Amino acid sequence: MTRGYSLEQDLGLIINNPKYSDLEILCEDEKKLYACRAILAARSEVFDRLLYNGMKESYENKISFPTISSAGMEIILEYIYTGSIKNYLLTKDNIIESYYAADYFHLSDLQYFIMKTIKNISKKNYKENYSPELLSKVVEIMPLSEDNILLNLLVETVATIPLNTIEFDRLSITALQYLLSCTYEKEMTFATSEYEVFRYSAILAAKRVSGIIPAKVILSVYRLKALSDNLELSDVRGRSIYKFNYVWDESACGSNLIIEDNGQIVQAANNCDVHQNVGAKIALENKGIFEWDIIIEKTCDYAWIGVCASENFSYETFAGAQLTGWVLGSGGYFCNPKNSVYYCPSFHKDGTRITVHLDMNKRTCAFTINGTKCREVSEWKNLASNLYPVVSLKYPGRFRIQPHRKN
Repeated sequence: MTRGYSLEQDLGLIINNPKYSDLEILCEDEKKLYACRAILAARSEVFDRLLYNGMKESYENKISFPTISSAGMEIILEYIYTGSIKNYLLTKDNIIESYYAADYFHLSDLQYFIMKTIKNISKKNYKENYSPELLSKVVEIMPLSEDNILLNLLVETVATIPLNTIEFDRLSITALQYLLSCTYEKEMTFATSEYEVFRYSAILAAKRVSGIIPAKVILSVYRLKALSDNLELSDVRGRSIYKFNYVWDESACGSNLIIEDNGQIVQAANNCDVHQNVGAKIALENKGIFEWDIIIEKTCDYAWIGVCASENFSYETFAGAQLTGWVLGSGGYFCNPKNSVYYCPSFHKDGTRITVHLDMNKRTCAFTINGTKCREVSEWKNLASNLYPVVSLKYPGRFRIQPHRKN
């Protein structure tokens, strides 16, 4: 590799390299890493205070961090030396430790990048989303407080995953307990019915006591008790995922769009002269029928409403020009690269209400315009299995999203 062309590349060569280091770092797991104290101090005020304080650390060539794992410290060194982190370096085995270490060394930009990575993980489908494992790890190594933004993000994410889709070895009892305590009698989205919450909790507890009491026995006792006492459980704590409070997602938003009113409104900035997109927060991937309203508070030169997939979708480019975007325009035509067909009369007035009817059982979509229900879009035969509400707008567009309100 030729040196001298890239500072980032050249500095990457000396990361954890004893030849170019004058400091030995001992981590929680007793693994030794190597670094240059001058680089550490120049890039982190915490390291500067530790290594140039006039105390013994200023003269010794060893320093110990008994609460920082080597996995987290390796990410810290990568970031300090090169100023960036490649996405593939953050895995479910080191991302929490890396966030904890970034917090310890006051590296706020690295914390922000890790949070953004975790948000992207939360958008994946249930099988690829390892938020349950991350929550299980966080509750073991970080203080449980309401102002912990990482904890809050993971609780919100895991709450939208039906518990019966999470294998029992993926979510710890401590993590489940914290999840349930945070969502009990709270106005937040929750995907699991109370009966399924009990069922999952009972089986998880039974598995932790080595089969002393079979899970089937525990469930049978609960059913008998519930029937004999006429026990009533509310169907779902918080808001059902099927009737959740639809809000726009700031991490799934075009660069010239502004989200307001607690996530319910998206407004195009005055320099937004081409259509950009914004998606809603929660994926619609369960079987079921989903309905939501889009209110065009201020129209623009063609407003577009519909659904999109998260894979291979750009929020900077018009949704209808992308293979994973399916939208209806205010001109009355629906649009996807595979077809563009007249669907309904145009709707260009401010205050227009469009209801989207998404049937994930049949994988179909239909629209209602100002109370007039239109046909099912039979031409959309390729709807993805994991969809998000989406709109595409430009200046001066201003759209509101809300749960469907029947008249």
